[in-house]
Amino acid sequence: MLKFIAGRLMQSVFVMLFVGAIAFTLFQFVGDPINQMVGEDATQAEREELRERLGLNDPLIVQFGRFAGNMATGDFGFSYQHKRPVIDLIVERLPATLELAGLSIVLALLVGIPMGVYTGLHRYGVLSKIFMTLSLIGVSLPTFLIGILFIYLFSVILGWLPSFGRGQVVDIGGWTTGFLTLSGWKAVILPATTLALFQMTLVMRLVRAEMLEVMRTDYIKFARARGIANRAVQFRHALKNTLVPVITIIGLQLGTVIAFAIITETVFQWPGMGRLFLQGIQSVDIPIMSAYLVMIAFFFVVINLIVDILYYVVDPRLRIDSAKGAN
Repeated sequence: MLKFIAGRLMQSVFVMLFVGAIAFTLFQFVGDPINQMVGEDATQAEREELRERLGLNDPLIVQFGRFAGNMATGDFGFSYQHKRPVIDLIVERLPATLELAGLSIVLALLVGIPMGVYTGLHRYGVLSKIFMTLSLIGVSLPTFLIGILFIYLFSVILGWLPSFGRGQVVDIGGWTTGFLTLSGWKAVILPATTLALFQMTLVMRLVRAEMLEVMRTDYIKFARARGIANRAVQFRHALKNTLVPVITIIGLQLGTVIAFAIITETVFQWPGMGRLFLQGIQSVDIPIMSAYLVMIAFFFVVINLIVDILYYVVDPRLRIDSAKGAN
């Protein structure tokens, strides 16, 4: 296990260095940071003095080493637009994005897994066909359109839920959460459901496909031949083996939800990292853009590492293969 984790950690370090190199190139090829930091009335001497003080005249390898070192300590510089440290802006927006992404994944699992199991066990039932039709709609409609439809129905027509914002939040040791207030829960329902729909359909279809495949295997037939109850065969044997690949997909999707919550956060004006990144693009705020890129890569690396470890623990075949490779 330790050798497996060490190998994954080495891979993660190389990935982060590669992503850091991409983020570093933003400072070299996307505009001049000096023009973003000083006014139009600044003299050329003042510009050169600032460039020298920031180390922009140093060789690229020296600049990248300094950038990588700062990145490792969470120092992403100052925002051109907000005139504040980028890490402070990220810390402020991070709770909103993580809570939105986490709740959407929970909704996707709570709804998608039971639907996938049901459609896999009753593939020709009427309700299964309805579920499959709804899943096609969920996959086909773009996220921004679903969000607009939800706002029009539940906010404009029915007036049940707010159409934008995060509601009232509570600060707990620097972590702001809306899960402790009624207005916070009302505000998160629509964006979380919008973000969860695609993941829900993906989970449902994956679980359905795996259930259909597992139910055809020999050990399921053998379990039934031994007289084991049908429900025990379906849930204790079939579902347990079905969830092994689901763990991998869900881990990857969690990173995807965090990375691509930009559209949902924009539609609902959710004060998260995605909206901050979009504002950074509009104002060519390179420190925010590069910091977002590094942070998302870090989330993907950590999530993939956890998924690999869980996969290694759940699937004994990986442990056997690792043991053979070591011998």
